[in-house]
Amino acid sequence: MISTLSPPDMALAATADAKPPEDRTLILPGQCTTVHAQDIGVRLVLAADFDGDIVIDASGVESIGHATLQLLVAAHADAIANGHSFTIAAPSPAFVERVTACRLADAIGLDNQKEIHS
Repeated sequence: MISTLSPPDMALAATADAKPPEDRTLILPGQCTTVHAQDIGVRLVLAADFDGDIVIDASGVESIGHATLQLLVAAHADAIANGHSFTIAAPSPAFVERVTACRLADAIGLDNQKEIHS
């Protein structure tokens, strides 16, 4: 016996399969150590491949190491070179302090965002 869906049943099936829009923001962990860098790198590549625009939530960052900073610099450069946006959303004071101390604010677009949002 072959079962077919009538139009109302098809609408219900489509609704059941529909997924809500996803927030594509990449949330950095509190401790962005070398151990976390590989995972962060993979997530940055996926974010860039998905739609090109990258939003990084750095609000929970308590410490960030050089490996993660290098990834952010590379991701920012790649996004800009390909005409996509790269945004650091709500950077924590620890994130801003570390990025500034390493003189990388320009390299990840942190200074530009301050000008845009102020």
